[in-house]
Amino acid sequence: MVFKISSAWEHATGGDVLPLADNDDHPPIGPFAAIEEWASDLANGVLTLGPRSIALHGLQVQECGLLSLTRCYEANDRAHIIALFEQAATTASSFCFSTSIVHPGYRSPVFCLGKSLGMTKSQVGSMKGIFIFPRFQTASPA
Repeated sequence: MVFKISSAWEHATGGDVLPLADNDDHPPIGPFAAIEEWASDLANGVLTLGPRSIALHGLQVQECGLLSLTRCYEANDRAHIIALFEQAATTASSFCFSTSIVHPGYRSPVFCLGKSLGMTKSQVGSMKGIFIFPRFQTASPA
């Protein structure tokens, strides 16, 4: 799986804008994947998810903690993902990871891109990002 953290988001993209809408410069992503935003308040560590993310992560509520979110991920990836979030929570940075959500009998890939921001000596900050859910599944190992 892929794990990466960087402080070069603005340099690479020219700012905060990540084009999520289809237009002439970007082909439609809908047939291939679903995208949904997420956010986290670093003061309390709560992640706020959208309805698709809630369902695909097997959760029942819109707000959850990092351990609840990662519980459905590949076991070997969980520690790396938690470390990425912890590192991003301590210094303003961007990160990404890919893993699979494990369901009974199959796995669904998930990609996450995130960014921590607003961190100052007097302010804890927040995170925001997107989940990308490709529209295919793989069989779980027997």
